[in-house]
Amino acid sequence: MSHDLPLPSNPGHGHEFSESRRRFLASAAATAAGAMAVSALTAAPAKAAPLSAWRPQEPARKAKARVALKDGEAIRVGVIGIGGSPGACAMGMGHCEALVNIGKKEKEKVEVVAVCDLNNKYLEQGKSRIEKSQPGVKVDTYRKSAELLARNDIHGVVIATPEHWHAANAIEAIYAGKDIYVEKPMTLNLGMAMDLHHVAQANPDIIVQVGAQKTRLPNYHEARKLIQSGYIGVPTFSQTSYCRNSKDGEWHYGFDKNWKNGEDIDWDAWCGPLGPMPFDPKLFSQWRRYRKTSTGIIGDLLVHVVTPLMLALDQGWPTRVVATGGHLVDKDMENHDNINIAVQFETGHQMLVAGSTCNQTGLETLIRGHRGNIYLGGSHCVVRPEQQFSEEVEQKTVNCPNIGDDQDAHRLGWLQSIRTREKPMSSVELGLKVMVVVDLATRSMWEGGAFSFDPKALTAIRA
Repeated sequence: MSHDLPLPSNPGHGHEFSESRRRFLASAAATAAGAMAVSALTAAPAKAAPLSAWRPQEPARKAKARVALKDGEAIRVGVIGIGGSPGACAMGMGHCEALVNIGKKEKEKVEVVAVCDLNNKYLEQGKSRIEKSQPGVKVDTYRKSAELLARNDIHGVVIATPEHWHAANAIEAIYAGKDIYVEKPMTLNLGMAMDLHHVAQANPDIIVQVGAQKTRLPNYHEARKLIQSGYIGVPTFSQTSYCRNSKDGEWHYGFDKNWKNGEDIDWDAWCGPLGPMPFDPKLFSQWRRYRKTSTGIIGDLLVHVVTPLMLALDQGWPTRVVATGGHLVDKDMENHDNINIAVQFETGHQMLVAGSTCNQTGLETLIRGHRGNIYLGGSHCVVRPEQQFSEEVEQKTVNCPNIGDDQDAHRLGWLQSIRTREKPMSSVELGLKVMVVVDLATRSMWEGGAFSFDPKALTAIRA
């Protein structure tokens, strides 16, 4: 492997997590002065079975009062983690430009007024591009998220930082009284997801939307109605996938080898919950490729398809997960380039999930039932009966409206939730259940074996 970064278990996925937990607590405290001491799942020693149950260190605090949004007033948004220019990892910049376009098209009154990043070059580029496309609106820049969140004129915050910062940034934003759009995966690991869920539950007045935009697709909502009505009988088995084929490997974002620590990038702040690491511009830009900083395909691709399928199925908590992963083509990437996951839920329903960055032929998105099957590969919801029930179950297609770009629809939905206070489709509660799959599948791939989750005890164990 060309990268010389030490590669311990992903925080939350091995015996080194107790140190990561300490760093996460310290980082969260540093970014949110006076915040609760958030906790995370502690991990067992090697070969031990129980991974001790999550428990909050102390009660969650009450968030600062939200900034009141007046009728007809523009929603003022800040973005934490904007990323770089084209060719670099620029998810946050994409959000900025999309939000500006929503305003231009008069779908919603919105202004991007502040951006935060640990890379000075990104900040300069971002400010210039946003102000150019949003004439008359000043965009302020920040290196510290706490300074952006301290503003009393911001209604909502988009969190597009690397995965290891999602939880601390989101908790900090909740306590600052801001509505949140947090990118997927909701957090790096299950313990951090528990922490975020704990704080969000204690502050239900704050909107927390996870960036799983396919939850906006109407066919999944139609499938949910069909399942709940009993139309296909007991839902027995489902399958989905997110597969693509990258000739040169995935997430090779561009970066400047001449970046200087402290001058161009605040590296120590970027490392945060992960603890000190040698300065590495490549890791700063290509963090999705490495085990310590990302769950790779699982969190960054498969969450997109698992989340809406879980929304449609509504089968409770994932209770058992087993996964395999391989390095078949992109052998330089530490995270796997080919993945298969099997998930079982509280009801007994089973789900098969496949992911690849080295072959684009995926599985058909399908929900199997005792009486019939629901096909979700297209934009509509197609029902075909099982042969034994062909005289009782009608074959039909539920035609669904075209919502256009689902990510734009998701952003617009978040803005509308800010205005109406309606709960978002991709909620923190659903995000937590998805993170059970992400975390336990990651554990299974790296540590071997199956893992189970007890939703009552909030405990994960090796099955």
